[in-house]
Amino acid sequence: MAFFKDGWTRRQLLTTSVGVGAGLAMPHVFTRGAWAQDQVFCNAPKGDTVTLGFNVPQSGPYADEGADELRAYELAVKHLNGEGDGGLIPLLKPSNLKGNGILGKKVAFVTGDTQTKSDAARASAKRMIEADGAIMITGGSSSGVAIAVQSLCQEMGVIFMAGLTHSNDTTGKDKRRYGFRHFFNAYMSGQALGPVLADEYGKDRVAYHLTADYTWGWTQEESIKNATEALGWKTAEAVRTPLGAGDFSQYLTPVLNSGADVLILNHYGGDMVNSLRQAVTQFDMKSKQVNGKDFQIVVPLFSELMAQGAGEAVKGILGTANWDWKLDNEASKAFSKSFGEAYGRPPSQAAQTCYAQTLLYANAAETAGTFYPPELIKALEDFEFDGLGNGPTLYRGADHQCFKDVLVVRGKQEPTNQFDLMEIVKVVPRDEVTYDPEIFGGELGPSEVKGCAA
Repeated sequence: MAFFKDGWTRRQLLTTSVGVGAGLAMPHVFTRGAWAQDQVFCNAPKGDTVTLGFNVPQSGPYADEGADELRAYELAVKHLNGEGDGGLIPLLKPSNLKGNGILGKKVAFVTGDTQTKSDAARASAKRMIEADGAIMITGGSSSGVAIAVQSLCQEMGVIFMAGLTHSNDTTGKDKRRYGFRHFFNAYMSGQALGPVLADEYGKDRVAYHLTADYTWGWTQEESIKNATEALGWKTAEAVRTPLGAGDFSQYLTPVLNSGADVLILNHYGGDMVNSLRQAVTQFDMKSKQVNGKDFQIVVPLFSELMAQGAGEAVKGILGTANWDWKLDNEASKAFSKSFGEAYGRPPSQAAQTCYAQTLLYANAAETAGTFYPPELIKALEDFEFDGLGNGPTLYRGADHQCFKDVLVVRGKQEPTNQFDLMEIVKVVPRDEVTYDPEIFGGELGPSEVKGCAA
């Protein structure tokens, strides 16, 4: 299928009416929904369809993630509308999803290109809300983008189900009542990865950080520094690099003369691919010895898509992931099968979290019996669920952050095929990465309804 190159102006309407289940809402839910539907709120559905807005990077350094997110969103819409094998709809527990749309309305969608730029992302989200009637916005592969769009959605009274965003700020100092994040964050990566780094490389290490110069990179650097320094590591230097730099040689040149014996690449997407390949091939860092130790490279946030781009350079590299298609649980297997049959490849962690966010929004509407945002917010806050591939998961009401197990992964030395590039080293239980919601500050703000007025 085509992947919406015409951007936000194109509307896809899926009209299959076959359901995967049936059920009746409880009377009190019906009453609450009937009351709420009479209220004035942004883009309250009046016809037989409901429109979702998928805002992803179709260009820029995170475009590979964006393409996979769109695949997942399209698959989620099909499953919600009763097409295909139903995906994870039968497995989500607890659930009120029926496979006949959302609250009986067929799901339509529009798309936008964030360009991995906050201003462009905010503008495309605003167009989807104002011109296309999107009642929910989701997507993103940059935390700067996610924070900008989340703020807009708060202003306009539209639910934002964040896609791939890893900065602590998204559900920390910049959290919003109308925003929800399923993806894990930088703090969790640090807590999960730090002990593994100490076990594998020792506690007497000196690290050099190259860091993407925006909110995600800053909080990723801070989180991994805090975690490793608490275990005995020292930090030689931390250098900020521009998003989309392409050539990182000027930033890599000083590393081997710095006294550091570990390079930590706080990069993602195309930037991670470029900086890692240059570090391994151009500068041959993995063959060096510094301070009497084998030089090591670490990528705190990893994905199969980046591993594919980095090729041989990814072998042996440690990092963390939110999910992996090789997880041995029923939901991961079912989603990988469904996605693979649709697209001829396994899904990425970006795809999995975007698919999950779409189902979670739809289920919140079904649970509340209405599209009225304050009731959906209540349905999502402190919602504990399973069946989406991550094991038991909590959407914490205090900050709208999901808590679930975190994966520590490593680039495989001997992959069996082009999609089998990462091995799971450790599954870190969610209790070990859970934190006090007050440590990152911020206020969720009100849930009062607004009529699309930004």
